[in-house]
Amino acid sequence: MTTTGTRAVASGFPTEGVELTLLLVVADVGRARTFYTDVLGASLYREYGGTSAVLEFQGTWILLVTGGGPTPGKPTVTFAPPVDPDRVSHQLTMRVPDCRAAYETLRSRGAEFLAPPVDRGGEVRAFFRDPDGHLLEISEVRS
Repeated sequence: MTTTGTRAVASGFPTEGVELTLLLVVADVGRARTFYTDVLGASLYREYGGTSAVLEFQGTWILLVTGGGPTPGKPTVTFAPPVDPDRVSHQLTMRVPDCRAAYETLRSRGAEFLAPPVDRGGEVRAFFRDPDGHLLEISEVRS
């Protein structure tokens, strides 16, 4: 065992070169790509025939894919975009230095927020959705 940060990990994983990619299932790759590049400022890395696109955002890979049925590697799994945007199993949270400024910038680019930023004392945050209903949050932590 070796220690990485405050966590002990078995030798061999993770190793240098391992990167994490967030996969989001979307109904329309082009529409989602436009949102993530034009509204959030992600960079398009590569597209695959209209069924998937790889984006880079602040050092994180985002893979947008259309839905699909089981495959040999995942024989019981079906990929589908969110059915009900008010029932959430995941969200993307972006720490920002100024939540209200980020809110205004993102709104000017077309992001539709659920409510204006809420000040919770040690944190100011606001939530919005991508075109498929995936929940996103901007959050300013105060010290």
